[in-house]
Amino acid sequence: MPLLFSYGTLQQEGVQLATFGRRLHGERDELPGFERSLVPIADPALAAAGGRTHHDNVVSNDLAASRVPGTVFEITDAELAAADRYEEAASYHRIPATLASGRSAWLYVSARHSR
Repeated sequence: MPLLFSYGTLQQEGVQLATFGRRLHGERDELPGFERSLVPIADPALAAAGGRTHHDNVVSNDLAASRVPGTVFEITDAELAAADRYEEAASYHRIPATLASGRSAWLYVSARHSR
């Protein structure tokens, strides 16, 4: 089963229920070599609906001391496809990463602001 690392909304119970139809159980972990950033929400209606002006994002900085906290979830292939649909709506794409625990997991970064 694939592992999915979330540093943002996929950690929220309501988002999990809407996206996967269940509450995910995960473990805390960290993403080394990355730092947090924000991506402006281009659609004013989406921003108003969510009460936010920016999406969370991470960017690689290749500094071993930099770590982004989050949660790693074990999900099914079908749930990974559902996560792709959820994240692609906000112009994110999935990349592989190695977590501080040594586990390999998927995570999403903004297609517009990744480097």
